Amino acid sequence: MVAAGTLAEMSFPEHRARRLRRTPALRELVRETEVRPSDLIAPLFVKEGLEEPAPISSMPGHAQHTIESLRKEAAEIRQRGVLAFVLFGIPVRKDAEGSEAWNPDGIGQRAVAALRADFGDDAVVIADLCLDEYTDHGHCGVLNDRNEVDNDQTLERYRWIAAAQADAGAHVVAPSGMMDGQVAAIRGALDPAGHTDVAILAYAAKFASAFYGPFREAAEGAPRFGDRTGYQEDPANADEALREIHADIDEGADIVMVKPALPYLDIVRAAKDTARIPIAAYNVSGEYAMLKAAAQNGWLDERRAVLEVLTSIRRAGADMILTYHAKDAADWLR
Repeated sequence: MVAAGTLAEMSFPEHRARRLRRTPALRELVRETEVRPSDLIAPLFVKEGLEEPAPISSMPGHAQHTIESLRKEAAEIRQRGVLAFVLFGIPVRKDAEGSEAWNPDGIGQRAVAALRADFGDDAVVIADLCLDEYTDHGHCGVLNDRNEVDNDQTLERYRWIAAAQADAGAHVVAPSGMMDGQVAAIRGALDPAGHTDVAILAYAAKFASAFYGPFREAAEGAPRFGDRTGYQEDPANADEALREIHADIDEGADIVMVKPALPYLDIVRAAKDTARIPIAAYNVSGEYAMLKAAAQNGWLDERRAVLEVLTSIRRAGADMILTYHAKDAADWLR
Protein backbone atom coordinates (compact mmCIF):
# COMPACT_ATOMS: atom_id res chain seq x y z
CA MET A 1 0.00 0.00 0.00
CA VAL A 2 1.34 3.47 -0.94
CA ALA A 3 1.79 5.78 2.00
CA ALA A 4 -0.20 9.00 1.96
CA GLY A 5 1.66 12.01 0.65
CA THR A 6 3.98 10.05 -1.61
CA LEU A 7 1.89 10.11 -4.81
CA ALA A 8 3.10 13.59 -5.74
CA GLU A 9 6.64 12.33 -5.49
CA MET A 10 6.10 9.33 -7.76
CA SER A 11 7.32 9.27 -11.35
CA PHE A 12 4.14 8.73 -13.41
CA PRO A 13 4.26 7.28 -16.94
CA GLU A 14 3.16 10.61 -18.43
CA HIS A 15 6.47 12.07 -17.31
CA ARG A 16 8.35 9.55 -19.41
CA ALA A 17 8.06 11.51 -22.67
CA ARG A 18 9.20 14.70 -20.99
CA ARG A 19 12.22 12.95 -19.54
CA LEU A 20 13.16 11.75 -23.02
CA ARG A 21 12.94 15.29 -24.43
CA ARG A 22 15.34 16.77 -21.91
CA THR A 23 18.50 16.97 -24.07
CA PRO A 24 19.20 17.04 -27.80
CA ALA A 25 20.91 13.65 -27.57
CA LEU A 26 17.90 12.07 -25.84
CA ARG A 27 15.52 13.57 -28.39
CA GLU A 28 17.59 12.19 -31.25
CA LEU A 29 17.86 8.78 -29.61
CA VAL A 30 14.09 8.28 -29.52
CA ARG A 31 13.18 10.16 -32.71
CA GLU A 32 10.63 8.20 -34.77
CA THR A 33 10.91 9.95 -38.14
CA GLU A 34 14.14 10.87 -39.89
CA VAL A 35 14.64 12.96 -43.01
CA ARG A 36 17.92 12.42 -44.84
CA PRO A 37 19.30 14.16 -47.94
CA SER A 38 18.97 10.82 -49.73
CA ASP A 39 15.18 10.96 -49.17
CA LEU A 40 14.93 14.09 -51.33
CA ILE A 41 14.56 14.53 -55.08
CA ALA A 42 15.58 17.88 -56.59
CA PRO A 43 13.43 19.25 -59.45
CA LEU A 44 15.40 21.26 -62.02
CA PHE A 45 14.41 23.26 -65.10
CA VAL A 46 16.42 23.48 -68.32
CA LYS A 47 15.47 25.84 -71.14
CA GLU A 48 16.62 25.73 -74.71
CA GLY A 49 18.20 28.86 -76.16
CA LEU A 50 19.43 30.45 -72.94
CA GLU A 51 22.95 31.82 -72.69
CA GLU A 52 22.87 32.06 -68.89
CA PRO A 53 20.48 30.92 -66.11
CA ALA A 54 17.23 32.89 -65.88
CA PRO A 55 15.97 33.37 -62.30
CA ILE A 56 12.37 32.33 -61.61
CA SER A 57 10.74 35.28 -59.86
CA SER A 58 8.07 33.29 -58.01
CA MET A 59 10.59 30.67 -56.82
CA PRO A 60 13.54 32.53 -55.25
CA GLY A 61 16.71 30.47 -55.43
CA HIS A 62 15.65 28.63 -58.59
CA ALA A 63 16.32 29.31 -62.25
CA GLN A 64 15.72 28.04 -65.73
CA HIS A 65 19.10 26.55 -66.59
CA THR A 66 21.31 26.14 -69.57
CA ILE A 67 22.74 22.65 -70.00
CA GLU A 68 26.03 23.78 -68.46
CA SER A 69 24.48 25.58 -65.50
CA LEU A 70 22.19 22.57 -64.97
CA ARG A 71 25.23 20.31 -64.71
CA LYS A 72 26.88 22.68 -62.22
CA GLU A 73 23.76 22.98 -60.07
CA ALA A 74 23.17 19.24 -60.07
CA ALA A 75 26.78 18.60 -59.04
CA GLU A 76 26.47 20.99 -56.10
CA ILE A 77 23.23 19.35 -54.96
CA ARG A 78 24.69 15.87 -55.35
CA GLN A 79 27.64 16.84 -53.16
CA ARG A 80 25.17 17.58 -50.37
CA GLY A 81 23.90 13.98 -50.41
CA VAL A 82 20.83 14.28 -52.64
CA LEU A 83 20.72 11.25 -54.91
CA ALA A 84 18.00 12.05 -57.45
CA PHE A 85 16.93 14.76 -59.89
CA VAL A 86 13.77 15.21 -61.94
CA LEU A 87 14.21 17.25 -65.11
CA PHE A 88 11.72 19.56 -66.80
CA GLY A 89 12.62 20.70 -70.31
CA ILE A 90 11.42 23.90 -71.98
CA PRO A 91 11.89 24.01 -75.77
CA VAL A 92 12.14 27.03 -78.05
CA ARG A 93 9.67 25.56 -80.53
CA LYS A 94 6.23 24.45 -79.39
CA ASP A 95 3.44 22.96 -81.48
CA ALA A 96 0.00 21.44 -81.01
CA GLU A 97 1.37 17.95 -80.45
CA GLY A 98 4.40 18.88 -78.36
CA SER A 99 6.70 17.05 -80.76
CA GLU A 100 9.90 18.38 -79.16
CA ALA A 101 9.08 16.16 -76.18
CA TRP A 102 10.14 13.05 -78.11
CA ASN A 103 12.83 14.66 -80.28
CA PRO A 104 16.04 12.66 -79.62
CA ASP A 105 17.97 15.94 -79.81
CA GLY A 106 15.39 17.93 -77.84
CA ILE A 107 16.27 19.89 -74.72
CA GLY A 108 14.82 17.30 -72.36
CA GLN A 109 16.80 14.44 -73.84
CA ARG A 110 20.00 16.49 -73.97
CA ALA A 111 19.61 17.36 -70.29
CA VAL A 112 19.04 13.72 -69.33
CA ALA A 113 22.07 12.64 -71.34
CA ALA A 114 24.26 15.34 -69.76
CA LEU A 115 23.45 14.33 -66.19
CA ARG A 116 23.73 10.64 -66.98
CA ALA A 117 27.17 11.29 -68.47
CA ASP A 118 28.20 13.26 -65.37
CA PHE A 119 26.88 10.87 -62.74
CA GLY A 120 26.61 7.49 -64.39
CA ASP A 121 24.73 5.40 -61.84
CA ASP A 122 25.87 7.47 -58.84
CA ALA A 123 22.69 9.54 -59.05
CA VAL A 124 19.17 8.83 -60.26
CA VAL A 125 18.13 10.78 -63.36
CA ILE A 126 14.35 11.10 -63.61
CA ALA A 127 12.68 12.52 -66.72
CA ASP A 128 9.32 14.22 -66.33
CA LEU A 129 7.06 12.74 -68.99
CA CYS A 130 4.34 15.14 -70.04
CA LEU A 131 3.41 17.51 -72.84
CA ASP A 132 2.39 20.75 -71.15
CA GLU A 133 5.87 22.30 -71.42
CA TYR A 134 6.02 21.33 -75.10
CA THR A 135 2.56 22.15 -76.51
CA ASP A 136 1.60 25.58 -77.78
CA HIS A 137 -1.73 25.33 -75.92
CA GLY A 138 -0.22 24.29 -72.57
CA HIS A 139 -2.34 21.19 -71.97
CA CYS A 140 -0.88 17.82 -71.01
CA GLY A 141 -2.00 16.03 -74.17
CA VAL A 142 -3.16 16.18 -77.76
CA LEU A 143 -6.44 18.00 -78.32
CA ASN A 144 -9.46 16.80 -80.30
CA ASP A 145 -11.68 18.99 -82.46
CA ARG A 146 -13.58 20.11 -79.33
CA ASN A 147 -10.34 21.37 -77.75
CA GLU A 148 -10.48 18.57 -75.18
CA VAL A 149 -7.53 16.33 -74.38
CA ASP A 150 -7.76 13.10 -76.37
CA ASN A 151 -6.66 10.42 -73.92
CA ASP A 152 -5.77 7.69 -76.41
CA GLN A 153 -3.95 9.94 -78.87
CA THR A 154 -2.00 11.34 -75.94
CA LEU A 155 -0.99 7.87 -74.76
CA GLU A 156 0.61 7.22 -78.14
CA ARG A 157 2.77 10.34 -77.73
CA TYR A 158 3.65 9.29 -74.17
CA ARG A 159 4.99 6.03 -75.57
CA TRP A 160 7.24 7.96 -77.96
CA ILE A 161 8.45 10.26 -75.17
CA ALA A 162 9.24 7.36 -72.85
CA ALA A 163 11.32 5.65 -75.52
CA ALA A 164 13.26 8.85 -76.26
CA GLN A 165 13.92 9.52 -72.57
CA ALA A 166 15.07 5.96 -71.97
CA ASP A 167 17.34 6.12 -75.01
CA ALA A 168 18.85 9.32 -73.60
CA GLY A 169 19.75 7.53 -70.38
CA ALA A 170 16.92 8.18 -67.90
CA HIS A 171 16.90 5.77 -64.98
CA VAL A 172 13.25 6.62 -64.33
CA VAL A 173 10.45 8.16 -66.39
CA ALA A 174 7.73 10.04 -64.53
CA PRO A 175 4.41 10.38 -66.38
CA SER A 176 2.63 13.38 -64.89
CA GLY A 177 -0.27 13.97 -67.26
CA MET A 178 -2.88 11.84 -65.44
CA MET A 179 -4.04 10.09 -68.61
CA ASP A 180 -6.00 6.88 -68.10
CA GLY A 181 -3.79 3.90 -68.89
CA GLN A 182 -0.57 5.90 -69.08
CA VAL A 183 1.53 3.47 -67.04
CA ALA A 184 0.52 0.42 -69.08
CA ALA A 185 1.11 2.30 -72.34
CA ILE A 186 4.58 3.42 -71.26
CA ARG A 187 5.57 0.00 -69.93
CA GLY A 188 4.39 -1.44 -73.22
CA ALA A 189 6.71 0.92 -75.09
CA LEU A 190 9.76 0.49 -72.88
CA ASP A 191 9.94 -3.28 -72.55
CA PRO A 192 9.92 -4.25 -76.26
CA ALA A 193 12.58 -1.59 -76.88
CA GLY A 194 14.92 -3.27 -74.41
CA HIS A 195 14.34 -0.79 -71.57
CA THR A 196 12.97 -3.25 -69.02
CA ASP A 197 15.34 -1.74 -66.43
CA VAL A 198 13.84 1.77 -66.72
CA ALA A 199 11.48 2.40 -63.81
CA ILE A 200 8.18 4.29 -63.87
CA LEU A 201 7.40 6.87 -61.19
CA ALA A 202 3.70 7.52 -61.77
CA TYR A 203 1.99 10.74 -60.78
CA ALA A 204 -0.86 8.53 -59.64
CA ALA A 205 -2.83 11.00 -57.52
CA LYS A 206 -2.22 14.45 -58.98
CA PHE A 207 -4.86 16.85 -57.81
CA ALA A 208 -6.28 19.89 -59.61
CA SER A 209 -4.54 22.17 -57.14
CA ALA A 210 -4.17 25.91 -56.70
CA PHE A 211 -0.55 25.37 -55.60
CA TYR A 212 0.99 24.93 -59.07
CA GLY A 213 1.21 28.58 -60.07
CA PRO A 214 4.98 29.15 -59.68
CA PHE A 215 5.74 25.91 -61.54
CA ARG A 216 3.72 27.11 -64.51
CA GLU A 217 5.89 30.20 -64.67
CA ALA A 218 9.05 28.12 -64.33
CA ALA A 219 8.07 25.51 -66.95
CA GLU A 220 6.17 27.96 -69.18
CA GLY A 221 3.35 25.43 -69.33
CA ALA A 222 0.20 27.24 -68.20
CA PRO A 223 -2.89 26.29 -70.25
CA ARG A 224 -3.75 28.93 -72.85
CA PHE A 225 -7.45 28.24 -72.27
CA GLY A 226 -9.54 26.22 -69.86
CA ASP A 227 -7.96 24.23 -67.04
CA ARG A 228 -6.92 20.68 -66.18
CA THR A 229 -9.81 19.67 -63.93
CA GLY A 230 -11.00 17.17 -66.53
CA TYR A 231 -7.94 14.98 -66.10
CA GLN A 232 -6.52 15.88 -62.70
CA GLU A 233 -8.04 14.68 -59.42
CA ASP A 234 -10.82 16.54 -57.62
CA PRO A 235 -9.37 17.76 -54.28
CA ALA A 236 -12.51 16.50 -52.52
CA ASN A 237 -12.08 12.85 -53.52
CA ALA A 238 -9.91 10.53 -51.44
CA ASP A 239 -11.34 7.15 -52.48
CA GLU A 240 -11.01 8.05 -56.14
CA ALA A 241 -7.37 9.02 -55.60
CA LEU A 242 -6.65 5.65 -54.01
CA ARG A 243 -8.35 3.87 -56.91
CA GLU A 244 -6.07 5.76 -59.30
CA ILE A 245 -3.01 4.83 -57.24
CA HIS A 246 -3.88 1.13 -57.26
CA ALA A 247 -4.74 1.21 -60.95
CA ASP A 248 -1.24 2.52 -61.69
CA ILE A 249 0.29 -0.15 -59.48
CA ASP A 250 -1.70 -2.83 -61.32
CA GLU A 251 -0.42 -1.43 -64.65
CA GLY A 252 3.20 -1.76 -63.53
CA ALA A 253 4.23 1.45 -61.76
CA ASP A 254 7.39 1.04 -59.68
CA ILE A 255 6.75 4.14 -57.54
CA VAL A 256 3.51 6.09 -57.11
CA MET A 257 3.29 9.75 -56.21
CA VAL A 258 0.83 12.06 -54.51
CA LYS A 259 0.89 15.71 -55.65
CA PRO A 260 0.75 18.18 -53.90
CA ALA A 261 2.04 16.92 -50.57
CA LEU A 262 0.82 19.15 -47.74
CA PRO A 263 -2.94 19.38 -48.47
CA TYR A 264 -3.02 15.63 -49.19
CA LEU A 265 -1.07 14.03 -46.35
CA ASP A 266 -4.11 11.87 -45.66
CA ILE A 267 -3.76 10.42 -49.17
CA VAL A 268 -0.04 9.82 -48.60
CA ARG A 269 -0.85 7.94 -45.39
CA ALA A 270 -3.63 5.90 -46.98
CA ALA A 271 -1.41 5.00 -49.92
CA LYS A 272 1.40 3.95 -47.60
CA ASP A 273 -0.98 1.76 -45.61
CA THR A 274 -2.36 -0.07 -48.64
CA ALA A 275 0.29 -0.01 -51.36
CA ARG A 276 3.32 -2.25 -51.20
CA ILE A 277 5.61 -0.16 -53.37
CA PRO A 278 7.52 3.08 -52.62
CA ILE A 279 5.43 6.22 -52.13
CA ALA A 280 6.62 9.63 -53.31
CA ALA A 281 5.13 13.01 -52.42
CA TYR A 282 5.66 16.26 -54.31
CA ASN A 283 6.25 19.31 -52.12
CA VAL A 284 5.15 21.60 -54.94
CA SER A 285 6.12 25.07 -56.11
CA GLY A 286 3.30 26.90 -54.33
CA GLU A 287 4.23 25.27 -51.03
CA TYR A 288 7.84 26.29 -51.61
CA ALA A 289 6.91 29.86 -52.56
CA MET A 290 4.74 30.34 -49.46
CA LEU A 291 7.56 29.43 -47.10
CA LYS A 292 10.08 31.48 -49.07
CA ALA A 293 7.86 34.56 -49.00
CA ALA A 294 7.15 34.21 -45.29
CA ALA A 295 10.84 33.72 -44.51
CA GLN A 296 11.88 36.71 -46.62
CA ASN A 297 9.39 38.84 -44.69
CA GLY A 298 10.77 37.63 -41.37
CA TRP A 299 7.54 35.87 -40.45
CA LEU A 300 9.05 32.38 -40.20
CA ASP A 301 12.36 30.76 -39.40
CA GLU A 302 12.97 29.21 -42.82
CA ARG A 303 15.20 26.36 -41.67
CA ARG A 304 12.87 25.22 -38.91
CA ALA A 305 9.75 25.59 -41.04
CA VAL A 306 11.19 23.69 -44.02
CA LEU A 307 12.48 20.81 -41.90
CA GLU A 308 9.14 20.63 -40.08
CA VAL A 309 7.31 20.41 -43.40
CA LEU A 310 9.61 17.72 -44.76
CA THR A 311 9.36 15.74 -41.53
CA SER A 312 5.56 15.89 -41.70
CA ILE A 313 5.60 14.50 -45.23
CA ARG A 314 7.92 11.66 -44.23
CA ARG A 315 5.86 11.00 -41.09
CA ALA A 316 2.74 10.68 -43.22
CA GLY A 317 4.41 7.83 -45.07
CA ALA A 318 6.34 9.22 -48.03
CA ASP A 319 9.47 7.25 -48.81
CA MET A 320 10.83 10.09 -50.94
CA ILE A 321 10.01 13.77 -51.38
CA LEU A 322 10.31 15.88 -54.51
CA THR A 323 11.02 19.32 -53.12
CA TYR A 324 12.40 22.65 -54.29
CA HIS A 325 13.98 22.93 -50.84
CA ALA A 326 16.27 19.97 -51.60
CA LYS A 327 19.54 21.89 -51.88
CA ASP A 328 19.11 23.97 -48.73
CA ALA A 329 17.46 21.18 -46.74
CA ALA A 330 20.31 18.79 -47.57
CA ASP A 331 22.73 21.31 -46.05
CA TRP A 332 20.61 21.66 -42.94
CA LEU A 333 20.25 17.89 -42.53
CA ARG A 334 23.94 17.03 -42.72
